[in-house]
Amino acid sequence: MGTTVSTVRPKPDRVLVDIADYVTRYRVRSHVAYDTARLALMDTLGCGFEALKYPACTKLLGPVVPGTIVPNGARVPGTRFQLDPVTAAFNIGALIRWLDFNDTWLAAEWGHPSDNLGGILATADWLSRSAVAAGKKPLTVHDVLTAMIKAHEIQGCLALENSFNEVGLDHVVLVKVATSAVVGQMLGLTRDEIVNALSNAWIDGHPLRTYRHAPNTGSRKSWAAGDATSRGVRLALIAKTGEMGYPTALTAKGWGFYDALFKGRPFRFQRPYATYVMENVLFKIAYPAEFHAQTAVEAALAIHAELRKLGKSDADIRRITVRTHAACLRIIDKQGPLANPADRDHCIQYMVAVPIIFGRLTAADYEDNVASDPRIDRLRAKIACVEDPKFTRDYHDPDKRSIANALTVELTDGRRLAEIVVEYPFGHKRRRKEGLPRLVEKFRAHLAGVFPPKQAAAILDLCLDARRLAVTPVHEFVDLMVI
Repeated sequence: MGTTVSTVRPKPDRVLVDIADYVTRYRVRSHVAYDTARLALMDTLGCGFEALKYPACTKLLGPVVPGTIVPNGARVPGTRFQLDPVTAAFNIGALIRWLDFNDTWLAAEWGHPSDNLGGILATADWLSRSAVAAGKKPLTVHDVLTAMIKAHEIQGCLALENSFNEVGLDHVVLVKVATSAVVGQMLGLTRDEIVNALSNAWIDGHPLRTYRHAPNTGSRKSWAAGDATSRGVRLALIAKTGEMGYPTALTAKGWGFYDALFKGRPFRFQRPYATYVMENVLFKIAYPAEFHAQTAVEAALAIHAELRKLGKSDADIRRITVRTHAACLRIIDKQGPLANPADRDHCIQYMVAVPIIFGRLTAADYEDNVASDPRIDRLRAKIACVEDPKFTRDYHDPDKRSIANALTVELTDGRRLAEIVVEYPFGHKRRRKEGLPRLVEKFRAHLAGVFPPKQAAAILDLCLDARRLAVTPVHEFVDLMVI
């Protein structure tokens, strides 16, 4: 006998409703969240400005059809492009993520919540220009910061207890979901329309992690988030037309996300949506390196200095042991040939070898002209990673959220250098005060690489003035960053 399936339209999945309620009803009151969001805005835009130096990135920018003119369109900071909000979101998102230097969230799933700024800023700029053209009030940067806080929270809370990489899905699925929710609210969607947008985000096609792992590692990992945030904008715009949603997009038997893509497991949640993620987000302050290697890079630089004191070099190293956490082993522990910069910046052995040899790690150090130095691969072959279960536990502990690495060097003369342990990177909340001056200098340097001195100073001064920045109309803020 066949099983009869009910055709009665069910109530929406609770996960969809909770997100819609959060973006439409929750009022952000945390001063820490707003101040951190301001820093995230600065840092994220700065990462995009630095990416403008790389032709592999800039070739992807601009309208889909050359010569397209969009009245009141969204501008792409650091360029002269003015585009529809969907395309602008892709452009901004690709710039932001290209160098793997923007903020990070690490949990059961990892990711970069500031990737959502592509969709948020493009939509806010377009809405502001359209409002001014119609004689209405534009959005302010405060509205952008609020959207950022909520997008960070949605992506981060979903990531806390749910591993999408374990089923082969890329974390940018969470960018698409978070962007569709907060952009929906910016567009004035009703709660039910936001639920519709979210349902479409979950049943959409989702990227596989193929492009992040050997032997297929490639540059798509640098524009995947731009693609996801732009798709979130598109789905919110579709919902605005009144297009229907799918209430059990997650829980439908056999056909929903849980059964089709998540091994039948429902999502688990550690905490309700509030401001936890923005308050605890991790900034990549010192090194353009995949975040699980940030503390390893810091330790490697200390080893470089120690070797110089001893009159030694990388040639005198017999072996390096990296004591690390499980996520590092899963993502960036690699041996063998590395095909391109995207492969190298996700290899902990490469990110340890370069600073030990050269005493630095910059975005340029992933390029072919540096990677061709034979000393790097020779040293990589001497580096082995082992898991420390305590490091893994502390990585998942919500009160610690450490990203620890410990390096031990054995020399060819038999000596063993004292192990160097770094538990928290510069951008961690526990080192926020120590890292803040570095974060500002990072932004200053990224501005100087693109803008004339007077323009760069005006952007920096505004970003450092929290009260003035908050009330600045979005289109005026973006206009400051047009070349």
